[in-house]
Amino acid sequence: MREMVKGSNVALADLSENAGSVIVSLSWVSPTGEGDADVSVLLLDANGKVRSDGDFCFYNNPVAADGSVQLLGKTPTESGDEDRISFDLTAVPSGIDQIVVAASRYEGAGFGELEDLRVTLADGGGESLLRFAIDDAGTVSAIIFGELYRRGEEWKFRAVGQGYDTGLAGLATDFGVDIEDDAGTEEASDGTGNGEHADTAVPAPPAEPQPQVMPGLVPTPRPPVDEAGPKKAARPRTAKKKVTVPKVARKSLADNESWKEARLFPVSALKSDRDREMRATSVLLSVMAQVPEFGRRLTAAFGAPAGRMETFTEVSLPHGDTPRRPDGVIRVERAGKLWTALVESKTNGNDLKPDQVQAYVDIAARRGYEAVITLSNDVALEGSPLVDVKIDGRRKHKVALRHLSWAEVAYQAQMLIRHEGVGDKAHAWLLQELLHYLRHENSGCHGFQNMGSAWVPVRNGIDDETLCQGDRRALDVVESWERLIRQICLSLGGELGQKVLPVQRAKRGADPTARRSRLADQLCLDGRLQAELRIEGAPGILAISADLRTAKLRTSIEIPAPEQGYPLTWAKRLIRRLAEAPADLHIETLIEGVAGGPRGTLERLRPEPADMLPKNNDTQITGFRLSLLKGMGSSRGNAESGFIRSVDDAVHRFYTTVVVHLDRPTPRQAAAKERAGTG
Repeated sequence: MREMVKGSNVALADLSENAGSVIVSLSWVSPTGEGDADVSVLLLDANGKVRSDGDFCFYNNPVAADGSVQLLGKTPTESGDEDRISFDLTAVPSGIDQIVVAASRYEGAGFGELEDLRVTLADGGGESLLRFAIDDAGTVSAIIFGELYRRGEEWKFRAVGQGYDTGLAGLATDFGVDIEDDAGTEEASDGTGNGEHADTAVPAPPAEPQPQVMPGLVPTPRPPVDEAGPKKAARPRTAKKKVTVPKVARKSLADNESWKEARLFPVSALKSDRDREMRATSVLLSVMAQVPEFGRRLTAAFGAPAGRMETFTEVSLPHGDTPRRPDGVIRVERAGKLWTALVESKTNGNDLKPDQVQAYVDIAARRGYEAVITLSNDVALEGSPLVDVKIDGRRKHKVALRHLSWAEVAYQAQMLIRHEGVGDKAHAWLLQELLHYLRHENSGCHGFQNMGSAWVPVRNGIDDETLCQGDRRALDVVESWERLIRQICLSLGGELGQKVLPVQRAKRGADPTARRSRLADQLCLDGRLQAELRIEGAPGILAISADLRTAKLRTSIEIPAPEQGYPLTWAKRLIRRLAEAPADLHIETLIEGVAGGPRGTLERLRPEPADMLPKNNDTQITGFRLSLLKGMGSSRGNAESGFIRSVDDAVHRFYTTVVVHLDRPTPRQAAAKERAGTG
């Protein structure tokens, strides 16, 4: 990988022969786990200006009209998460000479409060080509990380690192985006502009790309959500309305519940795992081909271009003496060029077979295909591959091996039909039928559902204190726990239409295997599995702790004390906000320099909020910790009494009964908390 310095440039063709499609990733680390930024892309003409406001891609306009740019959203990494952007350089209109990649912060926050800012670029095969780190961000609220630009017939990348004090609006104005005076007012009155869960949907790439004129498209930085809760997000006035399914089902015309609604994809007749694999693959690939927004959403991150997609099942391909039949093939055509991926899928608890995947990688390399995509209920972790596959470095043609979990497929479908919208009612109905199929108990596509064979021995070893540090089984449980947390993020995020990501506090470059080994040793010592989730719009980090000694699950959140007012007023206000929260909710007052402050259950504190306050009036209250405890499932599976179901239920219950009632953080609180984390 080439390390870039500020101002340097390089031709992409010098780094890879597969640079027609690239993935640009912007990342940073927040010391508090709560800091974040929004990415944006500007397509500029020869004069360094956008042709129209439609050439500005950001959280309310995530896809270019011609499909050449798509914001893919955030992906968890070992040190936090990163924003990924897909560029199909073959689809960029000839009138575009330069593409600017930037990020901006909001609510008065600056990039100096974040650490390890960097941009990386990978080719269509997933191979990382270059990296540029920004070390001097300072207090700026927007930064141009880099730019892609034409030189003759080739594309080059330049490391920029230029900052703006005026944020997203100032950056956009410099490049000719027309920001109307009422843009900020319109967004504040019509919605919060909360990025990826806005009502504005990802538009499908049209057959004949035309610049999309959207006057007043660019909002001012996102305003905070007020006490009335989130409102409907603003939509560009010229944008076509997108279709979502009703959140409340219509009244059925059936006589009684025994009448089963007819479904496009029947599932009840499936008898074997092979039947389930064939049906699930066929259902998914057919919907991907018929709903362009959905197909593009799933394949853009794998380097697929924006173009006409066709999908196939049970294709026979020669391989030695015995032909191989991958479960599916995805083919995308763009400007006469083909992008092809082989698909291998598994359902229920069936694992991917290394020899099978290896054969498909070899076939793809030999035939010049671009990718092999695996599908299963398992969740891939960085540094812990699901299958060991050898890539022949001597081959000129590189094949990307990518993995999708069925939970991620369901998440992307749910985001489109519940929150972002699709082009028409038929597309929305197809996605709804796909979701119904995936969620059916007989589909075998229910996501991560087994903590593994090490779960019971580790739990028993913790009970009788015989589990020793260095035991491989503890590491297996830690990896299963990480997979479970990532699946819970997808499930909760799909329901809320908001970004939900695991918080990783590891430093950049930390070895993921070494980090998990430390967590496994800690599990052997204290018998606890712990995780943190960052939920967009929540006033703090949601913490999860599973105590295997006591078989208890604890979900909690720490909220900062208000900037102004009196402690008794704070206590009374908090109790009022929690009027509908569970009576057994634990509330603890956090005091500066003191390990534990006053605490009690909500039931006891409701008549006497003053009991939350310390006796010494000179002590400084820094915040409050809210916690719920519940019993932990014991079995390793996803049954009603299983551990996986109990963790999922605990997180959803805590969010829906506690977190939703809390005040959102003000800009001053958020910025102060980050500064404290960097100090």
